[in-house]
Order: sequence, then C-alpha cells, then structure tokens
Amino acid sequence: MAQFTLRVNDETREVDVAPETPLLYVLRNELGLTATRYGCGKAQCGACMVVMDGEATPSCVVPVVAAAEQPVLTLEGLADGDRLDPLQQAFIDGQAVQCGFCITGMIMSAHALLERTPRPSRAEIKQALASNLCGCGTHRRIVRAVERAAERLSA
Repeated sequence: MAQFTLRVNDETREVDVAPETPLLYVLRNELGLTATRYGCGKAQCGACMVVMDGEATPSCVVPVVAAAEQPVLTLEGLADGDRLDPLQQAFIDGQAVQCGFCITGMIMSAHALLERTPRPSRAEIKQALASNLCGCGTHRRIVRAVERAAERLSA
C-alpha cells in the first residue's frame, strides 16, 4: 500500500492503495465516483473512459501511480451543481441513452473530442467514439447528440 494524491474533478483527493491498482477501482471503491463503469477490464469497450490530461483514457488499465501525475475528469465532474453540462443535456434531449451502461464512456470520449475540436465533423465524432461499444445500437443518436452539443457549445 502507498499513499497517492489524485486531482479528480478539480478536487485533490488522497488514497492509500497498491500502486498497480487500476484507476477505475480507485474512482469507484475509494472515492465513491461510480459513474465510471467496469466493462471488459481490457480497454476494449470504453465503459470506463475518463479524461486524463485532455485525452479520453480507459481507466481500467491505468494504474493509480500513473494517474497521480495528471488531472482526471469523470462524468461527475462535468455538471455544475444541478446544471448539466451541454453534452450531458444533448444526450438526454436526443434520447441517445437506452440501457445507459456505455453512456458514461461515450460522454467522456465526446467531451475530450469537443475540448480539442469544438466543431468536429461527423467522421471525427465517429472516430473519437470508435473505442466505445454500445450493445443497444443507439450510435446514430449518440453521434447526433455530440453534433448538437458542439452546436450549442460553439454558439
């Protein structure tokens, strides 16, 4: 066990865990941030995506020791109190959520994209979401929600 200082959602948090503990487990079990989901444990489904240093990152394969060096953003960090982030609102407005399991990862991947490319093309959106799987088949609505969010954010 070792003590790590993490910067999660603009808040400094201390954890005492083994250095190789996946960030996903630390977020969920130590910090109580349960929006980030466990899917495959192999960085192949996107359910566990967080944003680290501006990049969508699968938290299931990032050891906490690596995460201690950079800011981490989870879904819980997007909203401003009761006011949802425009991206979150676009997913709701566009009914882009069916079962909801993949959506956290989708939103975090889309957030990273919109931070670096405020007006992405449809192809750029699809590329940014390529490592996020959705078994319900709502990809068209998800892509459209990201397009709507981009429109709102750049207006």
